[in-house]
Amino acid sequence: MNTDNYRGSVAKIIGISSTGEKIPAAAGRISTQEGNAFGILEKSQDEEKNAKLISKVTRSGHNSTIEHTVFNIAFNDVSVFVEQFMIEFRLASFTVKSRRYVNFGDSGYYVPFLGKKELEDKYCETMDYLFDEYNAFIESGVPKEDARFLLPYCLRSNFFCTINARELLLVLRSMLFGRGSAFRELNDLGKQIYEQIEKLTPGICTDFFKRKPENSDKIALGYMFNNYEENEETDEKVQLLSFTTDAEKTVARSALIWTKQYTPSAVEKIVVDEANVDKILDCVTSSSRPRPLETISCTFRLNGVSLSTITHFARHRMHSLMVPCLTLTNRQKYIIPETVSADKALLDRYNAAFAKINELYNYLKNEGCSEDDIVYCQLSGNTLDIVSSMNGRELMLFMKLRTCNRAQWEIRDYAVEMLRQLRAVSPAIFNKFGPSCYVSSCPEGALSCGKAQEVKNNFKKL
Repeated sequence: MNTDNYRGSVAKIIGISSTGEKIPAAAGRISTQEGNAFGILEKSQDEEKNAKLISKVTRSGHNSTIEHTVFNIAFNDVSVFVEQFMIEFRLASFTVKSRRYVNFGDSGYYVPFLGKKELEDKYCETMDYLFDEYNAFIESGVPKEDARFLLPYCLRSNFFCTINARELLLVLRSMLFGRGSAFRELNDLGKQIYEQIEKLTPGICTDFFKRKPENSDKIALGYMFNNYEENEETDEKVQLLSFTTDAEKTVARSALIWTKQYTPSAVEKIVVDEANVDKILDCVTSSSRPRPLETISCTFRLNGVSLSTITHFARHRMHSLMVPCLTLTNRQKYIIPETVSADKALLDRYNAAFAKINELYNYLKNEGCSEDDIVYCQLSGNTLDIVSSMNGRELMLFMKLRTCNRAQWEIRDYAVEMLRQLRAVSPAIFNKFGPSCYVSSCPEGALSCGKAQEVKNNFKKL
């Protein structure tokens, strides 16, 4: 067993707002006390009084006051499973080491508590094999962004997180009492973080354990609807589940109200003419602040998305993304990149790697290991079906970035198909969407694909 890989996940607070709990305390006072902001802040210097006030205010439900304290956290040598859990929290900022560009061949991996040395030896033997295969694929010329599908989900990840106190307490509740609590690594990291913030901001942490949620943050459907399970497969990568009806006129009406304050009757006289609507849509989509697009939204089911590419979707903070628990992964389903499928010898080795991790999973499960402890027995190329809801403004940004030739090829395939389906239901709006070079101009500089005109032509015909 490689003991260098054995556990050791660390979360360390490396920065905190220089004012600590002073601003949350001042925020708790400002709505009920005379005086200006500077004067009230000056009165909020006593740490003990601040802690008592913050506790009183948050007990009454005014938790927005603690959003003024911000923490910077370094997650050091945690598993990529932890990374996936963390980046799903929408009100935090993350910077993660890219597996598209960085070689992870010697990054190491997390070893869960499996109870017996022979089980952990078997686990480490399989993980060492997978990392050897990852390195071999890169040496054979497979791009890192394709070889990464062979990386197991115990892979060590390092990233920075910036998060306000209110959102951090939400994360900790999930790690210690909710959906993350069953996973030992997450639970241990939650304890590490709590011990640190309790010392740094005792008022924010007051009665944390007494206020633990009564209900789990998991939706427990149990055995309901089990009779509806089917084994049939779908070839559809993208399914548009819902979309704002009459989207073009909704955007046009919103723009007219927002910028002109026209009466309802005047608005309706204008939008009855499709030419007027198109002119308004041109103005909105060419603006640097296209707020009226936020009045429309859509929900997609995205089928068979690799675990690696799910992280690309998760980096878009302004949409609602639902990722199933990774214990639901079907380890027999996985993505195969063209760089691998084109070479039979590589393809055989690639398939063998997925068979190997599935064999380990079944072996450990038969030995009595829990699903929570063997969640790491899956590869980055394994797939899940996810759900994403975006408003029109976020969709515009998403399409600019993800339909670009510089985007990772898998998410680009999804983005192009999403755009194709949106154009079918609302061409007046979404014919104007596409990569940056199609919408305005290419921002990539020296990294540009150099095919701007070809890309424009292709997206005009999409």
